[in-house]
Amino acid sequence: MDPRVVLWLWMLLSSTCSGIKLEGNGHTDILVAISSAVPQDNRIIDKIKVLKADNKDALGDEIIFLTDGEATDNINDCAPTAIQSGAIIHTLALGPSAAKELQEMADKTDGKFIIATDDITSNLLVDAFASLTIPTGDYTKEPVQLESTGERTADWFNGTVSVDSTVGNKTSFLIIYELIAPTAYIQTPSGSNYSKADMSGDPSAKTLTLKIPGTAESGDWKYSILSGRLQSMTITVTSQAARSDVPPIIVKTHVNQQLISGSKPVIVFAEVSQNYRPVINAEVKATLEPEKGTMKQLELLDNGAGADAFKNDGIYSRYFTKLEKGRISLKVRVKNKDGQSRFTLHRKSGALYVPGYVVDDKVELNPPKPPVPEQPLVEGNFSRTATGESFQVTITNAPIYPPNKITDLNAEIQKNMVLLIWTAPGEDLDQGPAKSYEIRWSDDIEMLRLNFSNSSLVNTSAVSPKEAGSVERHSFNMTIENGTTLFFALRSEDNDDAISEISNIAQASKILPAPNPPGISNPGLNLTVIIISVCVAVIVVCLIVAVTAWAVKRRKRVDA
Repeated sequence: MDPRVVLWLWMLLSSTCSGIKLEGNGHTDILVAISSAVPQDNRIIDKIKVLKADNKDALGDEIIFLTDGEATDNINDCAPTAIQSGAIIHTLALGPSAAKELQEMADKTDGKFIIATDDITSNLLVDAFASLTIPTGDYTKEPVQLESTGERTADWFNGTVSVDSTVGNKTSFLIIYELIAPTAYIQTPSGSNYSKADMSGDPSAKTLTLKIPGTAESGDWKYSILSGRLQSMTITVTSQAARSDVPPIIVKTHVNQQLISGSKPVIVFAEVSQNYRPVINAEVKATLEPEKGTMKQLELLDNGAGADAFKNDGIYSRYFTKLEKGRISLKVRVKNKDGQSRFTLHRKSGALYVPGYVVDDKVELNPPKPPVPEQPLVEGNFSRTATGESFQVTITNAPIYPPNKITDLNAEIQKNMVLLIWTAPGEDLDQGPAKSYEIRWSDDIEMLRLNFSNSSLVNTSAVSPKEAGSVERHSFNMTIENGTTLFFALRSEDNDDAISEISNIAQASKILPAPNPPGISNPGLNLTVIIISVCVAVIVVCLIVAVTAWAVKRRKRVDA
């Protein structure tokens, strides 16, 4: 018998904490045990025994383990047995006092580790449960989070969320408030309004919920929430696929490592796709919130430079360098930037394009690199939010990183001018501007690769590095013989004198048409002269024939 996929919630909370409703988040068979008043609520082993009852083991079953660290229970007493049970354990750390063993428990059982701060406006606890929905393999039946944001105000809290044509079923607006129920209005794209009277309220949970009947109208929905007094409020919008045959646009996010020791850079990833088709040209912003400290925002890019491996593959990424010791949560927001988002028909392969090759000391050029076909994003405006697994930084001081390696250097030769184009690196990896560039060239690729510092140097004194991610262009003149192939590479330096790795090697060839044969100064003009001459000759011949025929006829009449 296959393992029964069951999602359990087990909460080790202080007695002052209240319960949390999970209705509508796609969870099934949920057991909630709250506070020390519940018998043996600190015995995760007993819960695993219940999971084992269906098929004699807990292998493949899933547990959500939430604690704020304020209870007297000792996680170490149950962690070893829980890890060995075979269950997948997702751990949620609510507040800075939660035990450090939570991350180990999640790591060793292939679960997720997520932190939620005490700041209500971050909405991290709601986001955490939304991200832990059991996957069914059918995205048309799974909830999609369209918006999750918050604000602390005594005035209006306004915003817009886009409902695209791929979603709309089971759409709900959840408002959570800190003190008193606010006045709330939700406006549809066509101008109809929902008010507080249309919402269901739960004073004990401090929530207002609006469930849209049927399929929600596509377009921009506007919300206006009047607080009435200074308090924190959040709004969460979820929906499901509008049609069973059209999967929605989805977002997945993660970092490349969960325990940050500073030995290698941290990279934040977000994958945007629909039915495995990459979505490109979207606006993707990551929010990284430490338990203590300042929230950081990072724009993720899909430009094939810096942390991003391939351009326009729907995977957006960026280095994260502003590390602070402690645990850090991750959330991304995705929007259709100025209506520019597109589908690509397939992901690019990892094979590099080779512009040409040399045969018998002659350069043979390959056909131009074919473009990746794109399709318009017919869904129009869309918005998505996704929560990734949290990670922990163990170092006190962030490392000093050099500029990132330039990977997209391109070279062209136009007569006796060389044009180089690349994406600007940063001061620290792909953050900020670098200080300077060092560009070198050679007619021997091995020389440039193995002995970069001894290759010919290009004067870059007039080049001022731009902000990371910008397009850099530099041209210079040099005498180049026809048929010559040259190779170029560069590296950058930051204000701490840290030097980047050497870039990819770009090659360019000067191939001009062969000179005209002697005596032919203008082949096109000579061809025209020949054509005209032939035409004149034909006309003359025709004229002679006509005159001769006329003369013969006239003589015959005279003789007669």
